[in-house]
Amino acid sequence: MLPGGPTSSSDVLSVVRAHLIEHHGPEPQEASVTFLGASPIRILRFVDIESGVVRYVSLGCSAEPMGDPSALVPDPTAPRAELSLILRGGVDGLVRALAVLAAAPAVEGLVLSEGALIDLGEPLWPGASFTGVVLRAPEIPDVPLPGDAAPVTVFRAVPVTHTEAAWVRMKGAAELEEAWAEAGIDVTDPGR
Repeated sequence: MLPGGPTSSSDVLSVVRAHLIEHHGPEPQEASVTFLGASPIRILRFVDIESGVVRYVSLGCSAEPMGDPSALVPDPTAPRAELSLILRGGVDGLVRALAVLAAAPAVEGLVLSEGALIDLGEPLWPGASFTGVVLRAPEIPDVPLPGDAAPVTVFRAVPVTHTEAAWVRMKGAAELEEAWAEAGIDVTDPGR
């Protein structure tokens, strides 16, 4: 990649991957999910042995700027994002759901932003009471890209139940986060 020069999809993903490793630790485990008509979404799994926290982070959503998926030439200054879902102890079966969420900008033209609610209408993993996520402020700094390209924001995707999703629709994500804090809810607990 040339400093200040054009940025290819693979350049962007290389820069984002390096940024994630810098902030979350050593080489992650990795899985890839492919959707018809869209580029693959990789899910990186970072495990913090000491705390037992597992971070699942998408890699692929930021390859192209978000916006109209039918545009012949994407706006290079449009926002770019990835998703990070943090759980204590981790869970099996989450990779596909997180990849679906991360593919939403390319497939549906969704622009990911803080406070957004994305509901899949099915459990995020087998047996989960969560069917969607609410996007919250990033845990790590944005990933700078060269030239006019917007930086990549890695939003925290916090799992929500049907009831919590209804709360977000009525009162907003910030009020739900305040309610969690007041009640002492650990949103990284997959069994909450």
